[in-house]
Amino acid sequence: MPTPADPNRVQAARPGWRRRLLLTLGVFAAGAFIWSQLPSGSYSTDLSGIGKGRPAVVLTQDPGYVGGAEVMELLNAIRADYEPRVAFKIAHLAYADAQDFARRHGADDGTVLLFAADGSQVGVLHQPRSTEVLRQALDKAVGR
Repeated sequence: MPTPADPNRVQAARPGWRRRLLLTLGVFAAGAFIWSQLPSGSYSTDLSGIGKGRPAVVLTQDPGYVGGAEVMELLNAIRADYEPRVAFKIAHLAYADAQDFARRHGADDGTVLLFAADGSQVGVLHQPRSTEVLRQALDKAVGR
């Protein structure tokens, strides 16, 4: 004759199942939060596209400093207004090619370089502090 299930054994199985479910939900919630904090659009790091028929804005950013990240937030705020006509790029100063690029243009963390469609440099802003300053420089650079 079968013996009835041990009530302690059933009770022990339930907390493990609940714990796994809560852990899984917690991991997904943390992932969703982190994903929501990421910038809305990525910036190309391919600097070879400068001068290939479209004006370009290049932000130089050093991960060891906050100035470039602050300027990126300003660029993100106005990027949608210019994106169809202007290529937005980033030069990560942690990489040798971006360091060479920055040296050639006298740029450091948070510098915004503006290039015409033919690749000629038409403007430079060192750590601009407002979207209005960026808009004025972009409007001048792209002929708005």
